[in-house]
Amino acid sequence: MRRRGIGAIDKGKLAKAKFAEKGTEIAELQFSQMQSQLDTFRSNLEDFAAKHKNEIKKNAEFRQHFQQMCARIGVDPLASSKGFWAEMLGVGDFYYELGVQIIEVCLATRSRNGGLISLEELKLRLLKSRGKHGQDISNDDIIRAIKKLRVLGSGFAVIPIGDRRLIQSVPGELSMDHTAVLQHAENGGYVSLSDLVREMKWETTRASRALEHLVQEGMAWVDDQTHERQYWFPSLVPDL
Repeated sequence: MRRRGIGAIDKGKLAKAKFAEKGTEIAELQFSQMQSQLDTFRSNLEDFAAKHKNEIKKNAEFRQHFQQMCARIGVDPLASSKGFWAEMLGVGDFYYELGVQIIEVCLATRSRNGGLISLEELKLRLLKSRGKHGQDISNDDIIRAIKKLRVLGSGFAVIPIGDRRLIQSVPGELSMDHTAVLQHAENGGYVSLSDLVREMKWETTRASRALEHLVQEGMAWVDDQTHERQYWFPSLVPDL
């Protein structure tokens, strides 16, 4: 009985080993097939890019759809300024150039907004600096260029505030309280201490600390000409 038991265990181990070996074989085959399909997709994408080169370079909306196609198969045309994409399309150079222009605009406006500018204002200033003969750019182009700037550790970040997006160009992340203050100020462009205490249900100390930090960073202006101090955010008031 004991020998039969040992034999049964040995057979069980052998069966498991065979199943494992077969499973590995199937997995390798599937991976090979997927890799082959991916290579085919990439080849077709390169052919498509070569055929529609001018549209990708000049049409912002077409360029965005092209980027989405690339992302679906794990291709990043911005990964390097050399190679096929740079030589064929100049895509990498386009975004590097745009990134430099974004830095210039953010530096030029930092004394006014403390390093916090709306995406809409940034785009208008970029279009103006590029001139009427420059390539058209979209919000998607700007955000992609900013993501590349983040790799450099330059302090750039995109902050969603309600339906709009703000671009931060100074080091240091905004806390949840700071973001909440910006969201509260989105409609009118300003907040007061009592507004935050009443509507956010915050303690006075918490609201005051968040507001003073934003003032110190230059992202908020103080207005004492009303019955209660108001904190204005130039990045949320384009007319300013």
